[in-house]
Amino acid sequence: MPLETPNSEAAVAIATKSTGFAPLKIPLFRDRWIASTVSSIGTWMQDTAGTWLMTSLTASPLLIALMQTAASLPVLLLGLLAGATADMFDRRKLLIFWQAWMLGSVGILAILTFVGYISPWALLAFTFLLNIGSAMNNPAWQAIVPELVPRELIPDTVSLNAASNNLARAVGPALGGLMVAGFQRVHTGAGSVFALNALSFAGVIWVLVNWKRVPLFKSALPAERIEGSIRSGLRYVRYAPDLRASLVRAFVFTFFVSAIWSLLAVVARRDLKQGPLGYGILNGSLGLGAVVAATMLHRVRARFTSDQILAAATFYNVAVLLVLAFVRSPFLVIASLVLSGAAWTSTMSTINVSVQLAVPAWVQARALGTYMMTFQGGMALGAVLWGAIADRTSTPIALASAAGGLLLTYPFVRRFRILHGPLPDHTPYQFRNPAPQLALDTEPTDGPVRISVEYRVPAENYAEFTRAIHKLRGVRLRDGAMRWGIYRNAINPEHLEETFIMESWLDFLRSRERITAADESIRARVRTLHQHDEPTKTTYQIYAREIANPTPPSRRELR
Repeated sequence: MPLETPNSEAAVAIATKSTGFAPLKIPLFRDRWIASTVSSIGTWMQDTAGTWLMTSLTASPLLIALMQTAASLPVLLLGLLAGATADMFDRRKLLIFWQAWMLGSVGILAILTFVGYISPWALLAFTFLLNIGSAMNNPAWQAIVPELVPRELIPDTVSLNAASNNLARAVGPALGGLMVAGFQRVHTGAGSVFALNALSFAGVIWVLVNWKRVPLFKSALPAERIEGSIRSGLRYVRYAPDLRASLVRAFVFTFFVSAIWSLLAVVARRDLKQGPLGYGILNGSLGLGAVVAATMLHRVRARFTSDQILAAATFYNVAVLLVLAFVRSPFLVIASLVLSGAAWTSTMSTINVSVQLAVPAWVQARALGTYMMTFQGGMALGAVLWGAIADRTSTPIALASAAGGLLLTYPFVRRFRILHGPLPDHTPYQFRNPAPQLALDTEPTDGPVRISVEYRVPAENYAEFTRAIHKLRGVRLRDGAMRWGIYRNAINPEHLEETFIMESWLDFLRSRERITAADESIRARVRTLHQHDEPTKTTYQIYAREIANPTPPSRRELR
């Protein structure tokens, strides 16, 4: 049976009775959630088996820490490209392709490991290839959430997705460690884990093949080129303060907390004298705490603000880093890691929700790609730094340095508040009048285009008008304007002219599609301050390029 998009009325009815698990009542989301959970278990089994295999291939803390970098660096390099492609192409087909890519990468790695033809650099290379697929897959995977559930259920949906990943994080590492320990040769155990992970992607592909997708936003205009799509995504990030705040919080937190993930195998092997099963249990403890937190986040958000949740998670992880640095009791380390997992998922789920609710549908995958690039960039760069410090000094010094950095940067990052105040309405605005038609013999791609809007504003409204029009500046620039300005007539001060430049007429038409209800409320406020018998006057001008002199007529033509 093809998977259908849920009926909107039924979905809204579910949303009004949300208990934190309401999205699972929607069949489409439930099938996706189950398939994703199974695949994530395979991924975390591979993470444990791969990292432990690396400890058997080399004693270098730096090479071991680079496993985290190989997992994170692809997102740092490809996050923008992944977001752009997910906003340009059919997300269902894109997801099927990248799931197949990951299946193939892990399958080849499994074969090489079984036959013993694996080295530290080969393991890093195939881990990198696997995570190229993950990097290109994830923005589209997260961006389809609003297509599966109503907007009211997005916070609960993000929490359930976090629960899925962290349930896998709790079970997967222990299973991976147990499977590696169950074989006499590390290569055989790790290869078996890799083969199972390859099979886990098949379930996700099956769900995607049977999904009958109905996209929320579909432009009637030609698709953007990849370069232009990336530029418009970066432009949106630059002029969206709420989104930038989420990115800052994500990068700083993951940069310092990455020391836990990247050095945990070294702590397990050298300091706690544990084998692969012990490392799997330590890794699974993080996942166990994350699962518990994900199931309780619905109630936690009702009692505490986002700032309070992030503050508590930050200070607790400072303590966990110090425990890992100086405590040698496995029981105390496990207990601290359980709560660290809870703090981790509380932080990342809160930031993820803030990103998804901060942007409209047309740019959602690009925003999520930028978020994941920032998130994994913090993980990758942090892993390199803490691994290098541990290699040159010691693991306790690296962990203590990360704890000190996380504590010292908190007063700076707390100024970037997220999920603060009412959420903007990102419902697409429907213009009553069609776009103006070009009278010139030009192509839609011609430009640049200058749009000017004339206002008449009495002196007593001037201060209020400037405040309103400068809010509109952000709207124009986010939706595609390259430059913007507001100018006051030096002879007649009541005459003001707003001017903004678009790269082409096609970009101007796209900007009209991108206007949301929240954007329109800002435009409407500006128009109410215009006081004249006639409405505001808008003019459209296309750059006049120089035309070369025509070829002179021949003598024969002159006769």
